[in-house]
Amino acid sequence: MSEEPREGRGRAATTSGPTSVTRRRLLAGGAAVAVAGLAGCLGTRDGPVPAPTVTSDRIDDGWRLLDESESTVFEQSYGPVTVTALEHTRIYEYVSVAEALSEAFGASGSPVVFFATRIDIRPAIDSLPVGVGRDRLMTEVESAAVEAFRSQLNASGIENVEIVDQGTSTVRSGHTATTWRLAGEFAFDGEVPLPGGSTTDLGETVDIEARLGVWHDGTDVLVAGGAHPAEPLIETVEGALPNAIDAETAIGAVADAEAADALATEPGTFDEEISALLISVE
Repeated sequence: MSEEPREGRGRAATTSGPTSVTRRRLLAGGAAVAVAGLAGCLGTRDGPVPAPTVTSDRIDDGWRLLDESESTVFEQSYGPVTVTALEHTRIYEYVSVAEALSEAFGASGSPVVFFATRIDIRPAIDSLPVGVGRDRLMTEVESAAVEAFRSQLNASGIENVEIVDQGTSTVRSGHTATTWRLAGEFAFDGEVPLPGGSTTDLGETVDIEARLGVWHDGTDVLVAGGAHPAEPLIETVEGALPNAIDAETAIGAVADAEAADALATEPGTFDEEISALLISVE
């Protein structure tokens, strides 16, 4: 992820702003204690936490803001010092896939999602009592971030999320992120129309691939990640149909050609998008 991915754009332009969708907060309880260990700012910010910024132009070409939240996720006393962790999170979905699933199958939600979070620790970490181990807290925040990512994916219908690999990467700002690759499953439900007016149930499980990164930018902790199907969704539809019927024809009976194209998107396209967005968060 330290290299700029090849250029590639989503098929649909962003069309709408935030929608009212209930989401779990990124971090809670002990997770934010760990976040404190990463915060190395020399001063204390007043007022609201700035939104994380996705600096890649790709976010405006194929993605739309699904939800945005701000909250106090942690408050803990260390001797005479009370540390507060505040977060600002933005969650995005890939427009063409979400609309294709809704149009063709009446489904809500999408397995192609991306989120970015900024966490501000107040006051400065330098004010914490001696003995609060930075390395220990760093390990804790990374573990907490993975668990929070699982919760975010669960809220999008992606379950059984497990870590596949862990490493490090340089984000565009030059900071080093701890990164993970993960795998999960998405329940793909709905009905597919058949010739003659009948339907067949689409009750399939789609394998999901995901990326997550956590880093400290010198002031705040940034957390970013996303997920996508491990194979084109149209192949899952194809597997649920009788041999004499192809998925593109079946989808074309209830949706336009753009929906079929969106569901035929290769996983490499999504991975390229998410990788470019992840390293661009500031």
